[in-house]
Amino acid sequence: MWDVYAVKYAERNARTRADSFIFADNHDAPHAMDYFVWVLRNGVRTILVDTGYDSAEAERRNRPISTDPRLALKPLGLAAEEIDEVIVTHLHYDHAGGLHLFPNAHLHMQAAEMAYATGPCMCHGTLRDPFTADHICEAVKRIYSGRVTFHDGDGEVAQGVTVHCIGGHSRGLQAVRVLTSVGWLCLASDAAHYYENVLKNKPFPIVVDLQNMLDGFGTLRRLASRPGLIVPGHDPLVRLHFPEVHEGIHRLDQGPTTEPTS
Repeated sequence: MWDVYAVKYAERNARTRADSFIFADNHDAPHAMDYFVWVLRNGVRTILVDTGYDSAEAERRNRPISTDPRLALKPLGLAAEEIDEVIVTHLHYDHAGGLHLFPNAHLHMQAAEMAYATGPCMCHGTLRDPFTADHICEAVKRIYSGRVTFHDGDGEVAQGVTVHCIGGHSRGLQAVRVLTSVGWLCLASDAAHYYENVLKNKPFPIVVDLQNMLDGFGTLRRLASRPGLIVPGHDPLVRLHFPEVHEGIHRLDQGPTTEPTS
């Protein structure tokens, strides 16, 4: 069984529902976004899911971070140099922008994501915009140093931790399934930015394959033991439904204290 924590490091509140849903009702209503990394622990092994991004990237994109991801992990007793394993759900800046902050980590990612981030799709500015070249180069350096495991579809990272290629938002986006004391928890990452995406089948506007995104909502529901154990990648409601154990850190593996409805 694994303990699972959501660690918030940034937020972006100057958004509307039009930024979150393709067919948005009340499209100009405010719709905030949180930014998380996730920690998996089983007493023997620690796995970080995604890395967030650093202050330089925050300044470049004018999207400030509230806490350096390395500092955000300290209440859990984790030092960046000690992290030796990272699951990269996809290579967008807010999920892989801190790879260099964890210099000793071995990476797990989908082969399709690396092919996408370095292939002809990146000739299109709209598809390229969520990526930053330096982050992709850092991932390539890890490949050349023998510190990347590629998965092709479904794969096992550890006993009780599996990855599943969803696509849609990014070609090789993967969700992470984790065995906990209350059943299978699914870290959706950006396969569902919000509960409303997956529970009401509402697609997110940044998408390379809309069918994969929509099909992926069904996959997330199958991966989790129940809908309340699907954890979306950016929803501030995660902090409402799961108990806070330290400022900005919420424990997920014991299940939600209230069940999400949207």
